[in-house]
Amino acid sequence: MNTNHNDYVSDEFEDQGLNLRDYFRILNKRKFLILTVLGLVFLASIVKTYTTTPIFTATSQVLIERNYGSKGLENQFYRYEPEFLETQTEIIKSPNVARKVVDKLQLTSRYRHYFFSEPEKPSFISALRTSIGSFIRSAIASISGEAESVKGEKTSLFEAVAVEKKSEEEIVASRIQGGLRVLPVNNTKIVRISYNDRDPAISQLVANAVVQAYMDEMLEIKLSTSSYSVKWMTDKAEEERAKLEHSERELQLFMRENDLVTVEDKMTLLPQRLSEFGRQISMSETEKKELQGLINQIRTAGNNLEKLEEIPNLSTNEVLKSIRERIYKASQNIQELSKKYGPKHPKMIKANDELRILNNEKRFEVERIISSITNSYELATSKEQNLKELLAGTKSEMMGLNEKFMQYQVMKREVDSNRVMYETLQSGIKQEGVTGQSQSVNIWVMKKADLPVAPSKPDKQRNLLIGLILGLLGGVGLALLIEYLDNTVQGAQELEEKYGLTVLGTIRELNEKGESIDSYISRNPLSPFAESYRLIRTGLLLSSAEHPPRSILVTSMDAKEGKTSNTANIARILTLSGSRVLVIDCDLRRPRMHEVFGAVSEVGLSSFLSGSTEENVIQKSVADKIDLLPSGPIPPSPAELLSSNRMKLLVEKMAEEYDFVLLDSPPVQSVTDGLALSQIVDGTIVVVRAGRTTHEMLESGMRKLQGVQAKVLGFVLNGMKGVDTGRYYYGYSNYYARDEKQD
Repeated sequence: MNTNHNDYVSDEFEDQGLNLRDYFRILNKRKFLILTVLGLVFLASIVKTYTTTPIFTATSQVLIERNYGSKGLENQFYRYEPEFLETQTEIIKSPNVARKVVDKLQLTSRYRHYFFSEPEKPSFISALRTSIGSFIRSAIASISGEAESVKGEKTSLFEAVAVEKKSEEEIVASRIQGGLRVLPVNNTKIVRISYNDRDPAISQLVANAVVQAYMDEMLEIKLSTSSYSVKWMTDKAEEERAKLEHSERELQLFMRENDLVTVEDKMTLLPQRLSEFGRQISMSETEKKELQGLINQIRTAGNNLEKLEEIPNLSTNEVLKSIRERIYKASQNIQELSKKYGPKHPKMIKANDELRILNNEKRFEVERIISSITNSYELATSKEQNLKELLAGTKSEMMGLNEKFMQYQVMKREVDSNRVMYETLQSGIKQEGVTGQSQSVNIWVMKKADLPVAPSKPDKQRNLLIGLILGLLGGVGLALLIEYLDNTVQGAQELEEKYGLTVLGTIRELNEKGESIDSYISRNPLSPFAESYRLIRTGLLLSSAEHPPRSILVTSMDAKEGKTSNTANIARILTLSGSRVLVIDCDLRRPRMHEVFGAVSEVGLSSFLSGSTEENVIQKSVADKIDLLPSGPIPPSPAELLSSNRMKLLVEKMAEEYDFVLLDSPPVQSVTDGLALSQIVDGTIVVVRAGRTTHEMLESGMRKLQGVQAKVLGFVLNGMKGVDTGRYYYGYSNYYARDEKQD
């Protein structure tokens, strides 16, 4: 036996899903509801099937295909028109075809008796209703007055049109439309035309007449559309011819005024010119930037000849290189002559003059190069400006040419469109004139409708089978819905899976007449009912590893769940094994334990706890060697008495004198007495009534017990309608049934 401690339940109770055995259990429990629904639905299907007027169906078959003419024969196989048969289907079901059937078969004359019954003589009630209606309408008309005369005329006209009765032909045609069924055969060009009617002869006549009426309707459509098409296309062709001539004159005038003869050549050359100008402007900008850099370097150097010579363009100049070499040689010559001659020597004077001339020549060349760079920069700037002006002019010219060309293209497209429209209309007129008398749709009758020998509706076997299936599904669905909406505890297995606590025993509901659950065990000690409590006793004895709990609190979530009866029966079972048992009635609000054992409750627990008596309040052997401590008089504050230290000492003392002390307490959800008592006992048993205790109520109560850290030994599932097959050790009923019968 599994023991449970303070961690017997988690913060959120886990809701386990239903398995297949649970569904079978639900269906078995609700089998009478399922059979009732099945019987009612099946009976309704029988009544509906055998009271429905038989309907006969006659079917003809026609082959329908589009006439493509001689040009379409080669490609006819590859044409796919899914909407063609759908269109023909709607034409067959149209009011025009139905009216033709009525006229062809003379249904309103030869068969009028079939479609129209003789009017019945009006009853007194219908005549009275008609008279009252006429009186009300006349009264309303008189009240409206002359001011509403115009509005009244319009209203009367509207009402006259609205209430205008249909002719007999329209009524019969509507009935034919309602009974007509047109169904194309998949992947073929064959169409089935069926008509449903209560008379097999009428269904055959109409099914065959619809085919002929459909063929006549298609011929009329072709003739009317052909003549209208030729007239419309002729008028339209004249309009298009005038539009074509006008557009051609406008195009010719536009080309002459804007000189657009060579427009295409210009449209080809201008982009090339734009590209070339763009390339030259890019090169000019690059050259200008390079020259600008040289000028900036020259300005930075100023008149310093040495810094000017360091500028790359000057340092690499061949003329300057030659002058520098000559200056170098002249300087060397002066140095050699200075070794031999004095500064005033003619050779020294000549050498110095040559060096001065070379330096002047170098300066002149530097100035010339700088002037050349400056001129090149100004020339590059001017060139760049000229190129930009040429580019802008070319762009402007190209934009203007583009606009003219776009206008030319628009006018040319209009001319082409008008010409195509005019030529198409001329071709259509010729073609329509040739094929005007041919049929656009080919129709062949593949099978005429036969006289039906058996009704097609109702299908008795099908209806009865559907009724059986619907009844079964409805019953099962209703049973599952009721089970889903039922939020009460149903079995031991769901208690253990959901709350993680042991179910000590399952007590079935006692349905035997004249028997009381409070005394049934005493008269039937070997019954399955008594064996249920023996299982509870076994669970209590094995609930602790060291020794069984001696003081046990029995409580429930709400009233009328069987905690008092279960307390008494558990006490009886414990005494059968020779244990000394004391039952304390701790329900100081609505005590009942003294009634169960046939004792008095004038003095009891409340008297002892309040100190109003010191005598022994325990009643010995009230039933089956059970000692009872009744509740006594109902006190004004039961919770304070039960939570007192005196109550705790009493339970401890009684647990030393008795083998088991059972405390019957009020429900946990109603008052806090049970929560207080759970703190002074060795364990608590929670009584749950199947089909009454809801999961919300149980979850709330268990959280309260968890909050006070009560030790819950397990559940006692009370009031089961049958044996809980969810666990193997509850299958004892058949085994002990023989003993029960013998008793």
